[in-house]
Amino acid sequence: MALHLFDTATRSVREFHPARSGTASVYVCGATVQGVPHIGHVRGALNYDVLRRWLVHSGLDVLFVRNVTDIDDKILTKAADADRPWWEWAFTHERAFEDAYTTLGCLPPSIAPRATGHITQMVELMQRLIDSGHAYAAGGDVYFAVSTFPGYGELSRQKLDEVQQGESLGEGKRDPRDFTLWKSAKPGEPSWPTPWGPGRPGWHLECSAMATTYLGAEFDIHGGGVDLVFPHHENERAQSNAAGDPFARYWLHNAWVTLSGEKMSKSLGNTVSIEAMLRNYRPVELRYYLVQPHYRSTIEYSDGALSEAAQGYRRIEQFLRRAVSRLGAVEPGALAPEFTAAMDDDLSTPAAVAVVHNAVREGNAALDGGNDEAAREAAGSVRAMMGVLGLDPLAPEWAESTSTESPARDALADLVDGMLAERQEARAARDFARADAVRDRLLKAGISVEDTPDGPMWTVRDA
Repeated sequence: MALHLFDTATRSVREFHPARSGTASVYVCGATVQGVPHIGHVRGALNYDVLRRWLVHSGLDVLFVRNVTDIDDKILTKAADADRPWWEWAFTHERAFEDAYTTLGCLPPSIAPRATGHITQMVELMQRLIDSGHAYAAGGDVYFAVSTFPGYGELSRQKLDEVQQGESLGEGKRDPRDFTLWKSAKPGEPSWPTPWGPGRPGWHLECSAMATTYLGAEFDIHGGGVDLVFPHHENERAQSNAAGDPFARYWLHNAWVTLSGEKMSKSLGNTVSIEAMLRNYRPVELRYYLVQPHYRSTIEYSDGALSEAAQGYRRIEQFLRRAVSRLGAVEPGALAPEFTAAMDDDLSTPAAVAVVHNAVREGNAALDGGNDEAAREAAGSVRAMMGVLGLDPLAPEWAESTSTESPARDALADLVDGMLAERQEARAARDFARADAVRDRLLKAGISVEDTPDGPMWTVRDA
């Protein structure tokens, strides 16, 4: 089975065929750097990181562009409120987002273009739209004339007579459904020169210009959060197609992370920052929590759900540690066919992770039964599958620096896992007295052991 992806434009799962043989081109709407990142922000970045890894595993060279919106009403407002330069405010939070992406194991993009670095390309795009009758200038502003593009609304299933852009009806705007490409200069705001007067770009214009600059007039995948379908992606598609660019062949959208049923957002004040999460969980555990659900499924955040996910990851981790303790170094092996089928089915990570846990159970059973060959095969497969998800516990980025306390934790884990391996060997030999003695020693040290279908699970008890 070849890779199939759910395309928002057609509302169907379509087989993926890249525009250029051997290469996949992906543009992902990145952060508007107005504040610190929260888990709702990074969920999408992780989803598209998994997509990228799977495309690479499938043998494709991936051009991966993730933009930075560094000029925006909210950035200007928050910088002014803090009495800081807008560019310094934006770059400070751009670094915070990049740090979060790196901490959670995202591969670096091929390029991370900033909106302010592409004004020339935006002016050129606006000129093409004005020349073709799809845009007009009025009082220093430039607008896209929605009624001139017959396909408007097809991506988001908006009816033309019901479209509301969420913009004020500025002077010279001919139709309230038209959207702003360029905003005329205002006192105290940054501006750039154009043939229609100084000003700054509108949000939608930025991404069309940056995507085509690096990926060409036609590229494979445009990704972003489901909240971007309208108006952002609808307007990107309209202005790009109207200018003559085929633009994106597939439109992918990840779902939200919610809290009490509401989308996480700074305006609602219901965000959970990355920094807060990492006080209690390792980065790799947070990545597992956000990657495990299907990218099109909403995650209803709760600490209980995150804790359960962390326990699930630790079961995988402990099996691999146990295998290494018994067998020595274990290299990544072959992917299970069921895992490949799950990933090719619109990146079905829940099914893929279930395959991993099945392999963990089989591997633990093999270790218990003294079948080293089967245990090594299972461990190699688990490493390979987790590697595709960016979650391999034995990969250097997770094995060596998973948290600020990783040296102590790693030392403890090595000792405990060795004792658990001894306990499992004793149980397999039906020497239950020795097995119970090992467990009692761990309990006295403050470590609880729970026997699960995936093998023994240990936790440090609260004082």
